[in-house]
Amino acid sequence: MKHRQFLLFVCMIAAFAINLQAQESENSLEDQFTDVIENSNRYQDYKVVKIFKLNALKKSVTDSLNALQNDLSSSNAKINELTQRIDSLQQEINKTETALGISKEKEDGIHLFGALIKKSTYNAILWSIIGVLLLVTLYFIYRFKSSNSITKEAQEKLTDTEAEFESHRQRSLEREQQLRRKLQDELNKQKKS
Repeated sequence: MKHRQFLLFVCMIAAFAINLQAQESENSLEDQFTDVIENSNRYQDYKVVKIFKLNALKKSVTDSLNALQNDLSSSNAKINELTQRIDSLQQEINKTETALGISKEKEDGIHLFGALIKKSTYNAILWSIIGVLLLVTLYFIYRFKSSNSITKEAQEKLTDTEAEFESHRQRSLEREQQLRRKLQDELNKQKKS
């Protein structure tokens, strides 16, 4: 009777194993654990689990763990690759930002006497120079007009003085001529006398 039960037990296990292998490819690990526990025979307070089911479950768990390990390894490799890529891109960004800063500085500045000066400072210097030159020009225009009016006055006085001098000279010349005539007349009188 024990042999019969054993044979019946082995047949059931074989049928169950075939059914289990068909389901094993479709079932998750949790379903496989549940199936092994629920379909196990009882012996007093214990569950009797068939060895091939445990081996199949072990194989499924090992395969799943290996697959997860492979996925984890490939994910870690991908993460490392992406981290290296991010680092290289970050270095490129830093270089680009540095070049952009230099470019903006050059764009916002003007080279004057070999030094890079900001455009606002350059504009302030330029307009200050223009303002000073304008003030100096206005000052010289004022001085020129003032000097010109003084020169015109001096020329007018000179002309007046020259006119007076000319008239004085004319009068002096006339007096001198008169005196010479008188002198000549006197000399002529004395010669006659």
